[in-house]
Amino acid sequence: MSNSLHDSSSSFSRRYFTWKNKPQEEQHHQEPLSFTLSSRFSEEDKQDSLKKPEKKKPSASKLRTALTVIGRIRPTTNRSRLGGRVVGTLFGYRRGHVYFALQEDPKQNPTFLIELSTPTSVLVREMASGLVRIALECERKAERKKNCKLVEEALWRTYCNGKKCGYASRRECGAEEQRILKAVEPITMGAGVLPAAEGSGNGSEGELMYMRARFERVIGSKDSEAFYMMSPDCNGGPELSIYLLRI
Repeated sequence: MSNSLHDSSSSFSRRYFTWKNKPQEEQHHQEPLSFTLSSRFSEEDKQDSLKKPEKKKPSASKLRTALTVIGRIRPTTNRSRLGGRVVGTLFGYRRGHVYFALQEDPKQNPTFLIELSTPTSVLVREMASGLVRIALECERKAERKKNCKLVEEALWRTYCNGKKCGYASRRECGAEEQRILKAVEPITMGAGVLPAAEGSGNGSEGELMYMRARFERVIGSKDSEAFYMMSPDCNGGPELSIYLLRI
C-alpha cells in the first residue's frame, strides 16, 4: 500500500515539476532524476532541428535605419475627437459674419469650425439683451456614411433664440483663422476687440470682435450634442448655449 502511494506521488511530481540534479557527492549513489522538454522529441526530431540554419541577426546599420523611419512617423490625430470640456471662440469682423470654433487644445487647430450667416452686429445685440441659445440643425441623409460624426456635418440651419437666422457651413481653418485663434490663445475667458491685420483685406469690415470661454460638452446621442458656456462664478445658467441636432 505504501509503495503504491509512493509511486503515485512520484509520478505526479514528475508530471508537474522539474527535478534538479543532486550534488556531485551523491551522484555515485543514485542516478539523478531530470525532466527536460527534449525528452518529448525523438532522436530524428533532434537531428532535423540541428540541420535547420540559424537566423541571421539584423545588422546594426539596418536597425539604425528602421529606428530612423519609425521616429519620423507621427501618429495621426482624430480631428473629430472632443472631450467633456472644450474651448469655444466666437469671432467675426464688426461688419462681417460670425465664426464659431471648438478646440480640444487651444494650441491645436479647431475640431469644429463653422461660419454663420448671422451678422456679427446682430449676435452682439442678442447677447447684450440676455441669454443666447443657438441651435444648429442638419438633415440625416440615407446616402451619407453611417459613421459620420455630428461635428463633421457640412451644412446647418441656424436658429438664434428661436428665430431662423439662415444657414451655417463648415470651414477649414485657413491662415486667417489660425492667426485669430493664435492671438486669443492665452485668453481663457473674455471678450474684446482686435484690430484688423494689415494686408488681410478685411479692413473695410471693421475691427475683429471675439468672445472666448470654456464650454461643457453634453452628448445626448449620436445625433444631438450641446455645448454650455461655463461661467466662472457659477451663478445662474449659462449665458450662451449651442445645440447641434441631426434630424
